[in-house]
Amino acid sequence: MLLSVRSGLLVFGSALFALAGSGLAASGTPVDCDTDGRCRSLKSFFARHGSPLQTMAAVFIEKADQYGLDWRLLPGIAMVESSGGKHSRRNNVFGWNSGRTGFKTVAAGIDFVASRFAHSPIYRGRTSRGILAAYNPAREKYPPKVIHFMEMIEKVPVR
Repeated sequence: MLLSVRSGLLVFGSALFALAGSGLAASGTPVDCDTDGRCRSLKSFFARHGSPLQTMAAVFIEKADQYGLDWRLLPGIAMVESSGGKHSRRNNVFGWNSGRTGFKTVAAGIDFVASRFAHSPIYRGRTSRGILAAYNPAREKYPPKVIHFMEMIEKVPVR
């Protein structure tokens, strides 16, 4: 049961989860967009769409690795929910909580949503398609929209 969100901490039961996270990939090393092809593809994808999130490409990859998610999932959701951050409010590029939740930074929002996908009983253990179906269960066409962007992200040529 979610108790409260205060001062950058999520109080869930008796455990505390920091919103910002370490900023490191699961291996403990930062993602370098000069050497990581996923990061270069994502950065290029966001740039082609005029998205302000191109500066956050490494954070998306780091958090996907940290939480064991498909690296394209969160960027795909951000494209559907806020046109890649162009139409977000209060650093919430995912429309989390119907857009009512604000985050201290975009990076904090990325970490929070990735953490929920990995740890919440609502999402934990699901495939990307399963996460999407639970994330927006009222719209049958939601998962295909996000998956379309995920496929586009992967097809961006690495330079």
